Amino acid sequence: MQDLLTSALPLHTVALPVGSPGCAAEGTGHEAAALPQSFLVDLALRHFARLGELKLYEVAQHLGLGVPAVDGLLHHMRGLQLLEVPHRGAFEGDVSYALTDAGQRLARLAFEKCHYVGPAPVTLPEYMTQVREQSQGLAPVRAERLQQAMTGMVMDPALLPTLGAALNSGKAIYLYGDSGVGKTMLAEHMVKTLEGHIWVPHAVYVDGEVIQVFDPIVHRRVPVAALPERGLARDLVADGRWVRTERPVVMAGGELTLETLDLAYDAHTRVHVAPPQMKANNGIFVVDDLGRQRVSAHALMDRWIVPLDRHLDYLRLQTGAKFAVPFDVRVVFSSNLAPDQLVDAAFARRLGYKIHLVAMDAASYRTVVAQACAKTGVPPDPAAIDHLVNDLHLYYTQPYLPCVPFDVISKIADRARYLEQPAGMTPELLDWAWHTYFGADTYADGR
Repeated sequence: MQDLLTSALPLHTVALPVGSPGCAAEGTGHEAAALPQSFLVDLALRHFARLGELKLYEVAQHLGLGVPAVDGLLHHMRGLQLLEVPHRGAFEGDVSYALTDAGQRLARLAFEKCHYVGPAPVTLPEYMTQVREQSQGLAPVRAERLQQAMTGMVMDPALLPTLGAALNSGKAIYLYGDSGVGKTMLAEHMVKTLEGHIWVPHAVYVDGEVIQVFDPIVHRRVPVAALPERGLARDLVADGRWVRTERPVVMAGGELTLETLDLAYDAHTRVHVAPPQMKANNGIFVVDDLGRQRVSAHALMDRWIVPLDRHLDYLRLQTGAKFAVPFDVRVVFSSNLAPDQLVDAAFARRLGYKIHLVAMDAASYRTVVAQACAKTGVPPDPAAIDHLVNDLHLYYTQPYLPCVPFDVISKIADRARYLEQPAGMTPELLDWAWHTYFGADTYADGR
Protein backbone atom coordinates (compact mmCIF):
# COMPACT_ATOMS: atom_id res chain seq x y z
CA MET A 1 0.00 0.00 0.00
CA GLN A 2 2.87 2.36 0.73
CA ASP A 3 4.23 1.73 -2.78
CA LEU A 4 0.79 2.53 -4.17
CA LEU A 5 0.70 5.78 -2.20
CA THR A 6 4.17 6.80 -3.39
CA SER A 7 3.50 6.06 -7.03
CA ALA A 8 -0.03 7.44 -7.06
CA LEU A 9 0.73 10.82 -5.50
CA PRO A 10 3.55 12.57 -7.39
CA LEU A 11 5.09 15.63 -5.80
CA HIS A 12 3.38 18.15 -8.03
CA THR A 13 2.25 21.41 -6.54
CA VAL A 14 -1.11 23.14 -6.54
CA ALA A 15 -1.27 26.91 -6.87
CA LEU A 16 -3.24 28.44 -4.04
CA PRO A 17 -5.59 31.42 -4.33
CA VAL A 18 -4.01 34.55 -5.72
CA GLY A 19 -6.19 36.68 -3.42
CA SER A 20 -4.30 35.54 -0.33
CA PRO A 21 -2.95 37.99 2.23
CA GLY A 22 0.44 39.24 1.14
CA CYS A 23 -0.11 38.27 -2.48
CA ALA A 24 -1.51 39.88 -5.59
CA ALA A 25 -4.58 41.21 -3.78
CA GLU A 26 -2.30 43.50 -1.83
CA GLY A 27 -0.54 44.69 -4.92
CA THR A 28 2.69 42.77 -4.48
CA GLY A 29 2.36 41.34 -7.97
CA HIS A 30 3.42 37.78 -7.20
CA GLU A 31 1.36 34.63 -6.80
CA ALA A 32 1.00 32.64 -3.63
CA ALA A 33 3.49 29.89 -2.98
CA ALA A 34 2.39 26.30 -3.55
CA LEU A 35 1.86 23.20 -1.44
CA PRO A 36 2.81 19.71 -2.62
CA GLN A 37 -0.17 18.07 -4.26
CA SER A 38 0.48 14.91 -2.26
CA PHE A 39 0.01 16.88 0.95
CA LEU A 40 -3.30 18.35 -0.25
CA VAL A 41 -4.50 14.90 -1.30
CA ASP A 42 -3.72 13.54 2.17
CA LEU A 43 -5.50 16.49 3.76
CA ALA A 44 -8.57 16.01 1.57
CA LEU A 45 -8.57 12.28 2.34
CA ARG A 46 -8.67 13.03 6.06
CA HIS A 47 -11.56 15.44 5.59
CA PHE A 48 -13.56 12.85 3.60
CA ALA A 49 -12.76 10.11 6.14
CA ARG A 50 -13.93 12.37 8.97
CA LEU A 51 -17.05 13.83 7.30
CA GLY A 52 -18.23 11.34 4.68
CA GLU A 53 -19.84 12.57 1.43
CA LEU A 54 -19.01 16.13 0.50
CA LYS A 55 -19.93 18.47 -2.33
CA LEU A 56 -17.38 20.54 -4.19
CA TYR A 57 -18.18 23.79 -2.38
CA GLU A 58 -18.09 21.99 1.00
CA VAL A 59 -14.60 20.63 0.30
CA ALA A 60 -13.52 24.14 -0.72
CA GLN A 61 -14.88 25.52 2.56
CA HIS A 62 -13.12 22.90 4.68
CA LEU A 63 -9.81 23.34 2.87
CA GLY A 64 -10.10 27.12 2.78
CA LEU A 65 -9.25 27.09 -0.94
CA GLY A 66 -10.95 28.48 -4.02
CA VAL A 67 -13.42 26.29 -5.90
CA PRO A 68 -11.30 26.14 -9.12
CA ALA A 69 -8.26 24.83 -7.22
CA VAL A 70 -10.35 22.27 -5.31
CA ASP A 71 -12.15 21.19 -8.50
CA GLY A 72 -8.77 20.36 -10.02
CA LEU A 73 -7.71 18.52 -6.85
CA LEU A 74 -10.87 16.39 -6.79
CA HIS A 75 -10.51 15.63 -10.51
CA HIS A 76 -6.96 14.45 -9.81
CA MET A 77 -8.17 12.25 -6.93
CA ARG A 78 -10.88 10.73 -9.10
CA GLY A 79 -8.22 9.93 -11.70
CA LEU A 80 -6.34 8.04 -8.97
CA GLN A 81 -9.59 6.21 -8.13
CA LEU A 82 -9.60 7.62 -4.60
CA LEU A 83 -13.00 9.29 -5.01
CA GLU A 84 -16.29 8.26 -6.54
CA VAL A 85 -19.57 10.03 -7.25
CA PRO A 86 -22.35 8.14 -5.41
CA HIS A 87 -25.08 10.24 -7.00
CA ARG A 88 -25.73 13.43 -8.92
CA GLY A 89 -28.38 16.03 -8.27
CA ALA A 90 -30.65 17.79 -10.69
CA PHE A 91 -27.99 20.34 -11.57
CA GLU A 92 -24.59 19.79 -13.11
CA GLY A 93 -22.82 21.27 -10.08
CA ASP A 94 -24.88 19.23 -7.60
CA VAL A 95 -22.39 16.40 -7.24
CA SER A 96 -21.39 14.56 -4.09
CA TYR A 97 -18.00 12.89 -3.68
CA ALA A 98 -17.08 10.00 -1.39
CA LEU A 99 -14.04 7.84 -0.78
CA THR A 100 -13.62 4.60 -2.69
CA ASP A 101 -12.23 1.53 -0.96
CA ALA A 102 -8.77 2.55 -2.17
CA GLY A 103 -9.44 6.05 -0.86
CA GLN A 104 -10.40 4.64 2.55
CA ARG A 105 -7.16 2.69 2.73
CA LEU A 106 -5.05 5.69 1.76
CA ALA A 107 -6.98 7.87 4.22
CA ARG A 108 -5.87 5.56 7.04
CA LEU A 109 -2.29 5.96 5.87
CA ALA A 110 -2.79 9.74 5.73
CA PHE A 111 -3.86 9.71 9.39
CA GLU A 112 -0.74 7.74 10.26
CA LYS A 113 1.32 10.58 8.81
CA CYS A 114 -0.57 13.39 10.51
CA HIS A 115 -3.92 13.98 12.21
CA TYR A 116 -4.30 17.57 11.08
CA VAL A 117 -7.80 18.13 9.67
CA GLY A 118 -8.40 21.79 8.97
CA PRO A 119 -7.89 24.49 6.36
CA ALA A 120 -4.87 24.13 4.11
CA PRO A 121 -1.76 25.61 5.74
CA VAL A 122 0.00 28.58 4.24
CA THR A 123 3.63 28.18 3.27
CA LEU A 124 6.44 29.67 5.30
CA PRO A 125 7.29 32.33 2.67
CA GLU A 126 3.64 33.43 2.62
CA TYR A 127 3.57 33.67 6.39
CA MET A 128 6.79 35.67 6.56
CA THR A 129 5.58 38.07 3.89
CA GLN A 130 2.26 38.62 5.62
CA VAL A 131 3.82 39.28 9.03
CA ARG A 132 6.17 41.84 7.49
CA GLU A 133 3.36 43.61 5.63
CA GLN A 134 1.17 43.99 8.70
CA SER A 135 4.08 44.91 10.94
CA GLN A 136 3.25 47.03 13.95
CA GLY A 137 5.66 49.63 12.64
CA LEU A 138 2.94 50.62 10.17
CA ALA A 139 0.68 51.78 13.04
CA PRO A 140 2.69 53.89 15.50
CA VAL A 141 1.24 54.76 18.89
CA ARG A 142 0.17 58.40 19.17
CA ALA A 143 -0.19 60.47 22.33
CA GLU A 144 -3.99 60.49 22.25
CA ARG A 145 -4.13 56.71 21.87
CA LEU A 146 -1.71 56.13 24.75
CA GLN A 147 -3.65 58.50 27.00
CA GLN A 148 -6.85 56.59 26.20
CA ALA A 149 -5.13 53.28 26.95
CA MET A 150 -3.99 54.59 30.32
CA THR A 151 -7.49 55.68 31.37
CA GLY A 152 -8.02 54.66 34.99
CA MET A 153 -4.29 54.24 35.59
CA VAL A 154 -2.97 56.71 38.17
CA MET A 155 0.54 57.58 37.09
CA ASP A 156 2.97 60.44 36.63
CA PRO A 157 2.05 62.15 33.30
CA ALA A 158 5.75 62.72 32.67
CA LEU A 159 6.07 58.96 32.10
CA LEU A 160 3.77 58.95 29.05
CA PRO A 161 6.32 60.22 26.46
CA THR A 162 8.75 57.53 27.59
CA LEU A 163 6.12 54.80 27.24
CA GLY A 164 5.03 56.07 23.83
CA ALA A 165 8.60 56.21 22.54
CA ALA A 166 9.26 52.73 23.90
CA LEU A 167 6.19 51.24 22.22
CA ASN A 168 7.10 52.81 18.87
CA SER A 169 10.76 51.79 19.03
CA GLY A 170 10.22 48.11 18.29
CA LYS A 171 12.68 47.37 21.08
CA ALA A 172 12.09 45.44 24.29
CA ILE A 173 10.65 47.31 27.25
CA TYR A 174 11.88 46.41 30.74
CA LEU A 175 9.64 47.53 33.61
CA TYR A 176 11.20 47.09 37.03
CA GLY A 177 10.57 48.11 40.61
CA ASP A 178 9.44 46.77 43.96
CA SER A 179 6.61 44.26 44.21
CA GLY A 180 3.22 45.98 44.14
CA VAL A 181 4.46 49.13 42.43
CA GLY A 182 2.12 48.57 39.46
CA LYS A 183 4.30 46.91 36.81
CA THR A 184 1.73 44.29 35.80
CA MET A 185 -1.09 46.83 35.78
CA LEU A 186 0.95 49.15 33.56
CA ALA A 187 1.75 46.32 31.15
CA GLU A 188 -1.95 45.41 30.96
CA HIS A 189 -2.80 49.00 30.07
CA MET A 190 -0.02 49.20 27.49
CA VAL A 191 -1.52 46.34 25.47
CA LYS A 192 -4.61 48.51 24.93
CA THR A 193 -2.56 50.65 22.56
CA LEU A 194 -2.80 47.97 19.89
CA GLU A 195 -4.94 49.04 16.94
CA GLY A 196 -6.14 47.45 13.75
CA HIS A 197 -6.71 43.90 12.58
CA ILE A 198 -4.34 41.31 11.17
CA TRP A 199 -4.53 38.04 9.27
CA VAL A 200 -3.40 34.92 11.14
CA PRO A 201 -3.05 31.55 9.36
CA HIS A 202 -4.75 28.48 10.72
CA ALA A 203 -1.46 26.65 10.15
CA VAL A 204 1.91 26.95 8.43
CA TYR A 205 3.52 24.26 6.26
CA VAL A 206 7.27 23.83 6.82
CA ASP A 207 9.39 21.04 5.35
CA GLY A 208 6.50 18.55 5.24
CA GLU A 209 5.28 19.39 8.76
CA VAL A 210 2.18 21.27 9.95
CA ILE A 211 2.47 24.00 12.59
CA GLN A 212 -0.81 25.22 14.09
CA VAL A 213 -0.70 28.98 14.63
CA PHE A 214 -4.26 30.23 15.11
CA ASP A 215 -5.25 29.97 18.77
CA PRO A 216 -8.78 31.11 19.67
CA ILE A 217 -7.58 31.99 23.17
CA VAL A 218 -4.92 34.36 21.84
CA HIS A 219 -6.44 35.45 18.52
CA ARG A 220 -9.83 37.10 18.83
CA ARG A 221 -11.76 36.75 15.59
CA VAL A 222 -13.13 39.84 13.90
CA PRO A 223 -16.67 39.15 12.63
CA VAL A 224 -17.09 39.63 8.89
CA ALA A 225 -19.81 42.20 9.60
CA ALA A 226 -17.22 44.32 11.43
CA LEU A 227 -14.98 44.58 8.37
CA PRO A 228 -15.20 47.65 6.09
CA GLU A 229 -17.46 47.44 3.07
CA ARG A 230 -14.60 48.21 0.73
CA GLY A 231 -10.90 47.71 0.75
CA LEU A 232 -8.37 45.00 1.51
CA ALA A 233 -10.15 43.38 4.46
CA ARG A 234 -13.27 42.62 2.43
CA ASP A 235 -11.23 41.34 -0.53
CA LEU A 236 -9.46 38.70 1.59
CA VAL A 237 -12.44 37.20 3.39
CA ALA A 238 -12.79 34.48 0.77
CA ASP A 239 -9.37 32.97 1.58
CA GLY A 240 -10.24 30.48 4.29
CA ARG A 241 -6.63 29.67 5.13
CA TRP A 242 -6.42 32.91 7.10
CA VAL A 243 -8.43 34.29 10.03
CA ARG A 244 -9.00 38.01 10.54
CA THR A 245 -8.25 38.81 14.19
CA GLU A 246 -7.46 41.63 16.56
CA ARG A 247 -3.77 42.10 17.22
CA PRO A 248 -2.74 39.40 19.69
CA VAL A 249 -1.74 39.84 23.31
CA VAL A 250 0.14 36.99 25.00
CA MET A 251 0.92 37.14 28.71
CA ALA A 252 3.24 34.62 30.38
CA GLY A 253 4.44 34.41 33.94
CA GLY A 254 6.06 31.90 36.23
CA GLU A 255 5.07 28.98 33.99
CA LEU A 256 7.42 30.11 31.21
CA THR A 257 10.34 27.78 30.43
CA LEU A 258 12.86 27.43 27.61
CA GLU A 259 10.82 24.52 26.26
CA THR A 260 7.74 26.75 26.15
CA LEU A 261 9.52 29.03 23.68
CA ASP A 262 10.06 26.25 21.14
CA LEU A 263 7.61 24.32 19.00
CA ALA A 264 5.40 21.90 20.89
CA TYR A 265 5.03 18.56 19.16
CA ASP A 266 2.27 16.03 19.79
CA ALA A 267 3.64 12.59 18.99
CA HIS A 268 0.08 11.21 18.71
CA THR A 269 -1.31 13.75 16.24
CA ARG A 270 2.09 14.47 14.64
CA VAL A 271 1.25 18.17 14.60
CA HIS A 272 3.39 21.04 15.89
CA VAL A 273 1.95 23.98 17.81
CA ALA A 274 3.47 27.44 17.53
CA PRO A 275 5.19 28.83 20.65
CA PRO A 276 3.73 31.92 22.38
CA GLN A 277 6.09 34.42 20.76
CA MET A 278 5.09 33.20 17.28
CA LYS A 279 1.40 33.47 18.19
CA ALA A 280 2.15 37.00 19.38
CA ASN A 281 3.53 38.17 16.02
CA ASN A 282 2.17 41.63 15.09
CA GLY A 283 1.14 42.03 18.73
CA ILE A 284 2.51 42.22 22.27
CA PHE A 285 4.18 39.57 24.41
CA VAL A 286 4.28 40.37 28.14
CA VAL A 287 6.67 38.33 30.30
CA ASP A 288 5.43 39.07 33.81
CA ASP A 289 7.31 38.58 37.06
CA LEU A 290 10.60 37.79 35.35
CA GLY A 291 12.93 36.03 37.78
CA ARG A 292 10.29 33.75 39.28
CA GLN A 293 10.25 31.20 36.46
CA ARG A 294 11.46 27.64 36.95
CA VAL A 295 14.36 28.42 34.62
CA SER A 296 16.95 31.01 35.60
CA ALA A 297 16.19 34.55 34.47
CA HIS A 298 19.65 34.77 32.88
CA ALA A 299 19.05 31.66 30.75
CA LEU A 300 15.61 32.90 29.79
CA MET A 301 16.97 36.27 28.71
CA ASP A 302 19.77 34.62 26.72
CA ARG A 303 17.04 32.90 24.67
CA TRP A 304 15.82 36.35 23.54
CA ILE A 305 19.14 37.79 22.34
CA VAL A 306 18.85 36.82 18.67
CA PRO A 307 15.10 37.51 18.25
CA LEU A 308 15.37 40.96 19.84
CA ASP A 309 18.46 41.86 17.82
CA ARG A 310 17.53 40.48 14.38
CA HIS A 311 13.72 40.32 14.58
CA LEU A 312 13.98 36.67 13.60
CA ASP A 313 13.41 33.61 15.76
CA TYR A 314 14.79 30.16 15.01
CA LEU A 315 12.67 27.10 15.71
CA ARG A 316 13.33 23.39 15.32
CA LEU A 317 10.95 20.75 13.99
CA GLN A 318 10.83 17.31 15.56
CA THR A 319 12.71 16.08 12.46
CA GLY A 320 15.65 18.25 13.52
CA ALA A 321 15.20 20.77 10.71
CA LYS A 322 15.72 24.36 11.85
CA PHE A 323 14.04 27.36 10.25
CA ALA A 324 13.52 31.08 10.82
CA VAL A 325 10.23 32.84 11.49
CA PRO A 326 9.57 36.56 11.87
CA PHE A 327 9.78 38.06 15.33
CA ASP A 328 7.58 41.14 15.01
CA VAL A 329 6.60 41.43 18.66
CA ARG A 330 6.57 44.24 21.17
CA VAL A 331 8.11 42.49 24.17
CA VAL A 332 7.42 43.85 27.65
CA PHE A 333 9.39 42.37 30.54
CA SER A 334 8.24 43.00 34.11
CA SER A 335 10.52 42.22 37.03
CA ASN A 336 11.37 43.07 40.62
CA LEU A 337 15.03 42.87 39.62
CA ALA A 338 17.01 45.83 38.34
CA PRO A 339 18.61 45.27 34.91
CA ASP A 340 22.14 45.00 36.29
CA GLN A 341 20.97 42.17 38.57
CA LEU A 342 19.64 40.21 35.63
CA VAL A 343 21.75 40.65 32.51
CA ASP A 344 25.21 41.65 31.41
CA ALA A 345 26.04 44.86 29.55
CA ALA A 346 25.82 43.20 26.12
CA PHE A 347 22.26 42.11 26.67
CA ALA A 348 21.30 45.30 28.47
CA ARG A 349 21.79 47.13 25.16
CA ARG A 350 19.01 45.03 23.64
CA LEU A 351 16.62 46.08 26.39
CA GLY A 352 15.91 49.28 24.56
CA TYR A 353 13.88 50.95 27.31
CA LYS A 354 14.44 50.35 31.02
CA ILE A 355 11.67 52.02 33.00
CA HIS A 356 11.94 52.15 36.78
CA LEU A 357 8.59 52.38 38.58
CA VAL A 358 8.53 53.73 42.12
CA ALA A 359 5.95 54.21 44.88
CA MET A 360 3.34 56.95 44.52
CA ASP A 361 3.10 60.26 46.32
CA ALA A 362 0.32 60.77 48.87
CA ALA A 363 -1.94 62.77 46.52
CA SER A 364 -1.85 60.11 43.78
CA TYR A 365 -2.35 57.42 46.40
CA ARG A 366 -5.55 59.08 47.60
CA THR A 367 -6.87 58.89 44.04
CA VAL A 368 -6.21 55.15 44.00
CA VAL A 369 -8.00 54.82 47.35
CA ALA A 370 -11.05 56.54 45.85
CA GLN A 371 -10.95 54.12 42.89
CA ALA A 372 -10.77 51.17 45.29
CA CYS A 373 -13.81 52.45 47.22
CA ALA A 374 -15.80 52.77 43.99
CA LYS A 375 -14.75 49.31 42.81
CA THR A 376 -15.53 47.54 46.11
CA GLY A 377 -18.69 49.48 46.92
CA VAL A 378 -17.32 50.71 50.26
CA PRO A 379 -18.33 54.37 50.78
CA PRO A 380 -15.24 56.53 51.37
CA ASP A 381 -14.87 58.14 54.78
CA PRO A 382 -12.48 61.13 54.94
CA ALA A 383 -11.37 60.44 58.52
CA ALA A 384 -10.72 56.77 57.78
CA ILE A 385 -8.80 57.60 54.60
CA ASP A 386 -6.67 60.09 56.52
CA HIS A 387 -5.98 57.32 59.04
CA LEU A 388 -4.88 54.98 56.23
CA VAL A 389 -2.67 57.54 54.50
CA ASN A 390 -1.25 59.46 57.41
CA ASP A 391 -1.19 56.90 60.23
CA LEU A 392 -0.96 53.32 59.01
CA HIS A 393 1.44 53.91 56.12
CA LEU A 394 3.71 56.23 58.07
CA TYR A 395 3.70 54.22 61.30
CA TYR A 396 4.63 51.00 59.51
CA THR A 397 6.88 52.75 56.95
CA GLN A 398 4.86 51.15 54.17
CA PRO A 399 5.36 52.95 50.82
CA TYR A 400 2.31 54.11 48.89
CA LEU A 401 1.94 51.19 46.50
CA PRO A 402 -1.06 51.16 44.15
CA CYS A 403 -1.88 47.55 45.00
CA VAL A 404 -2.60 48.26 48.68
CA PRO A 405 -5.90 50.22 48.61
CA PHE A 406 -7.97 47.63 46.80
CA ASP A 407 -6.41 44.71 48.66
CA VAL A 408 -7.14 46.33 52.04
CA ILE A 409 -10.55 47.92 51.34
CA SER A 410 -11.92 44.82 49.61
CA LYS A 411 -11.57 43.02 52.96
CA ILE A 412 -14.01 45.46 54.51
CA ALA A 413 -16.46 44.60 51.72
CA ASP A 414 -15.89 40.88 52.31
CA ARG A 415 -16.62 41.30 56.02
CA ALA A 416 -19.81 43.26 55.34
CA ARG A 417 -21.12 40.53 53.04
CA TYR A 418 -20.48 37.94 55.72
CA LEU A 419 -22.31 39.99 58.35
CA GLU A 420 -25.09 40.83 55.86
CA GLN A 421 -24.82 44.52 56.58
CA PRO A 422 -23.92 47.61 54.54
CA ALA A 423 -20.20 48.12 54.10
CA GLY A 424 -18.78 51.03 56.03
CA MET A 425 -15.29 52.43 56.36
CA THR A 426 -13.94 53.33 59.80
CA PRO A 427 -10.41 53.65 61.23
CA GLU A 428 -11.04 50.52 63.31
CA LEU A 429 -12.09 48.47 60.27
CA LEU A 430 -9.07 49.72 58.33
CA ASP A 431 -6.84 48.59 61.24
CA TRP A 432 -8.44 45.14 61.02
CA ALA A 433 -8.15 44.96 57.21
CA TRP A 434 -4.54 46.17 57.32
CA HIS A 435 -3.73 43.51 59.91
CA THR A 436 -5.28 40.68 57.88
CA TYR A 437 -3.50 41.86 54.73
CA PHE A 438 0.02 42.42 56.01
CA GLY A 439 -0.03 39.86 58.83
CA ALA A 440 0.15 39.81 62.63
CA ASP A 441 3.81 40.88 62.71
CA THR A 442 2.68 44.31 61.62
CA TYR A 443 1.29 44.84 65.10
CA ALA A 444 4.43 44.27 67.09
CA ASP A 445 3.39 46.96 69.55
CA GLY A 446 0.33 44.93 70.54
CA ARG A 447 -2.31 47.18 69.05
